[in-house]
Amino acid sequence: MIVVLSPAKTLNYNKKTLANLYTEPIFQKEAIELVKELQQYTPPELSTLMKISDDLAELNFKRNLSFQMKATLENSKQAILTFQGTVYQGMRADEFSEDELQFVQDHIRILSGLYGVLRPLDLIQPYRLEMGIKLKNSKGKDLYSFWKDKITNYLNEEINKDNDKILINLASNEYFSAIDTKSFAGKIINISFKEYRYGTYKIVAVYAKRARGLMSRYIAENKVKNIEILKNFEEEGYAYNEELSSDNEFVFTRHGKI
Repeated sequence: MIVVLSPAKTLNYNKKTLANLYTEPIFQKEAIELVKELQQYTPPELSTLMKISDDLAELNFKRNLSFQMKATLENSKQAILTFQGTVYQGMRADEFSEDELQFVQDHIRILSGLYGVLRPLDLIQPYRLEMGIKLKNSKGKDLYSFWKDKITNYLNEEINKDNDKILINLASNEYFSAIDTKSFAGKIINISFKEYRYGTYKIVAVYAKRARGLMSRYIAENKVKNIEILKNFEEEGYAYNEELSSDNEFVFTRHGKI
């Protein structure tokens, strides 16, 4: 079983890194190619391209210029400890034991606009490049054209090592769209988290993001390899809803925000 997640825009390089547990990104060469494209953009051009403030554009302009060819413990940090968005706040990976970190290293993959696919312990440098950004590159007009074949082929190789050949989708649509699902060799199970409001169940984005992190933590702590075990997830009031679920989608619901 492989789980895919989205990355986060918020990064934290202040907390200490792990000196003895790290790997190099699989697509480091491709990341450098994209950084070279980004280095051609001025701060105002980055602001327009990424739809970000002038201050953020200046920050990422400097990040692009200082990006190093090789990731080291001096210029980088493990991806799962660097990302600090809502998903990762729910995951709390900095509390994982080494055993749990090794488990997620084997079973979780983080999709990325710059790095394509990251293992949790891959070292990443400071960057901002969302998958939906229309950055022209050697493969086409956007990042989907650059990454789709590479990401899909890599995940096919990974899933073919797995007995069940199951991919658990905990990523956003923006990032999961970088996978060519028609060419994917395994079975995909989408996970949805819904809140009961005004007589019906609805997805509330901020709560769904946190729940993806909570489920990732549940998978790590319980070393989940069987999809049936996923149905036992009951963090922060969520429970598996058999009536709303199907063979290809597991739906977890709750009544009222915790």
